[in-house]
Amino acid sequence: MHVTSERRLDDGILERHFTLGEIPGILWTPETASASAPVPLVLLGHPPLGLRTMYPRLVARARQAAAAGFAAATIELPGSGERPRWPALDRARADLRQAMLTGEPVGEEIIDALVLPLVDKAVPEWQAALDAFLTLLPEIGGPVAYSGGVISLGIRLAVVEPRIVAAGLFAGSLVPRVMFEEARQVTVPLHVLLQWDDEGNDRQAALDLFDAFGSEEKTLNANMGGHTGVPRSAGDAVAAFFARHLLPGRSS
Repeated sequence: MHVTSERRLDDGILERHFTLGEIPGILWTPETASASAPVPLVLLGHPPLGLRTMYPRLVARARQAAAAGFAAATIELPGSGERPRWPALDRARADLRQAMLTGEPVGEEIIDALVLPLVDKAVPEWQAALDAFLTLLPEIGGPVAYSGGVISLGIRLAVVEPRIVAAGLFAGSLVPRVMFEEARQVTVPLHVLLQWDDEGNDRQAALDLFDAFGSEEKTLNANMGGHTGVPRSAGDAVAAFFARHLLPGRSS
């Protein structure tokens, strides 16, 4: 893990840009984090639009995490941002755009081609990043949670990564059928955010996926409005969820 730049944000958060091999990423730690008082970590998932594009949303989520006493980190997804192009993934994205432009149903073959290779490649990269954070940085001590999308990536990580103790997921409907079987294997506490009128998602598919999750503790936070209309209260609910599971001794 090589830190390429660092700076203090106006609220005291330390923002470090790094590379892990060819993979760029960003790590945010609150001012209170130290080797004598290590903090939990939230992994910030995001759609494959590139870290530069997603930065304003990611840093806002990182600030919220820091205010609650957590570090936050993210990495660039394969085939996105400054990483090498992935022709097969680019073709799948083009097929998706064409289907949406023409109003045709998005077939399972498009969803599988778009999501499954991405999950297969990205999950080991997230695990390698997590190894680096917990091994090399004494100010980060766990426990660890996953927050955001791609929801299939969150599902796979929740199944295979034992260091993740909770997940806050953004509901989406572009989920391969095989991921429903993996969802049944998820046992960590879940908080799923669903925008009821999200123009890019099939509501019923999102509800079916929530029903498939095997976790004994799972909450669906559904709010009226489209994809960009997430109310502040929904973010506050996610923060409270993480506080319960990452800082149980300090949550109310």
